Amino acid sequence: MWDPLWLSLRVALTATVLVAAGGVTLGYMLSRLEFPGRRLLDALATAPIVMPPTVLGYYLLVLLGRRSPIGNLWESVFGGPLVFTWQGAVVAAAVASFPFCLRSVRAAVDSVDRRFEEVGEVMGLSRLGIAFHITLPLARRGIAAGVALAFARALGDFGTTVMVAGNIPGRTQTMPIAIYDAVQAFDYDRAGLLAAVLLGVAVGVLLLVRRMEGS
Repeated sequence: MWDPLWLSLRVALTATVLVAAGGVTLGYMLSRLEFPGRRLLDALATAPIVMPPTVLGYYLLVLLGRRSPIGNLWESVFGGPLVFTWQGAVVAAAVASFPFCLRSVRAAVDSVDRRFEEVGEVMGLSRLGIAFHITLPLARRGIAAGVALAFARALGDFGTTVMVAGNIPGRTQTMPIAIYDAVQAFDYDRAGLLAAVLLGVAVGVLLLVRRMEGS
């Protein structure tokens, strides 16, 4: 009964770590650096928000499948395919939730007064030092909110995950997929219980985000 919950938490937490690392880095770069292809990179990174989950899942399936360079490399190193595994579910959840972290981080960095960074330059700090000692600490509440939103999105992902990881009970069946299975089997009690747990987690995360944004 609870296997899908533990798997979902495992997938969502792992995906959130990846998203936090990439989202903070790219969010800072898009906010503070000018480089060729910046607008295109921003559009590509944000695209999962507006793409249908099945389309996003299809592209990931092609990108990560056994015939792809990434899929071949993964299989040669780990001895098995990446798709239709819990690690594949992590990739799917990370890609689907990445824009939510990215947008929040970028907005938080944009809101930091550049005069504080100018003081850092006068003190002799490098660009990296300014980022770690001034900009990111001042933007920490927005960054934390973005990471929390990414976790909630990763926990609730369905379409992208089922395309990439499939629906294998005990291996890749996350909470949203288990709810879908229960409804298909007319097991509404189980579906309702699992849905209530997901709703509770989502509401809790949103309350946490509001608190961080309002502090």
